[in-house]
Amino acid sequence: MNRALYPGSFDPMTLGHLDIIKRASLMFDELIVAVLDNSQKTPLFSAAERVKILEEATKDMPNVKVDSFSGLTVDYCIKNNLHIMVRGLRAITDFEYELQIAQTNRKLSDNRVDTVFLTTDLQYSYLSSSTVKEIAMYGGAISHSVPDFVERALKDKFKVIKA
Repeated sequence: MNRALYPGSFDPMTLGHLDIIKRASLMFDELIVAVLDNSQKTPLFSAAERVKILEEATKDMPNVKVDSFSGLTVDYCIKNNLHIMVRGLRAITDFEYELQIAQTNRKLSDNRVDTVFLTTDLQYSYLSSSTVKEIAMYGGAISHSVPDFVERALKDKFKVIKA
C-alpha cells in the first residue's frame, strides 16, 4: 500500500491546504493528514478542533485519514511506518525552508523518510493561515480563503476573544 503523511499545524486549514490534500489523495492509496500539536505555539484552535475541521473538509475523500501528534514529525513517520511526507510550496522562500527540513528528516530517519513537494495552485499562492487569522480578526472577508465552515468557526472564535 502506497501511504503518505501530510503534516501541518492547520490553524486554520485553508483552501490551499485543501488543494494539496485533494491532489495528494489522488497520488497515494492512503493519505494521513496529521495536525501537529506543538507545545511551543499557542494556536487559535485546539488540536481537537483542527482535527474536527479537517475531518469535515475530507469527509468525501475515503482514502484520507486525519490524526494528530506531538513531537518530531519524522518520529511520527517512523512510528507509523510512513516513508513519504507531502509538503506544499507557495514560493521560493517556502522551498528553502522545506528543503532544509526534508534533508534533516531524511538524515534523522536514516534515509527512510522522503519528502514530496507539491506546488500550490496559483489561486492559493498568497494564502497563509496567519494571514487568514489576521484578516478574520479584523472582520475582513475570508470566504475566498477557507471553506464556509472554517469561516464560521473563525468568526465564532473571534467573537469569544473580543467579548
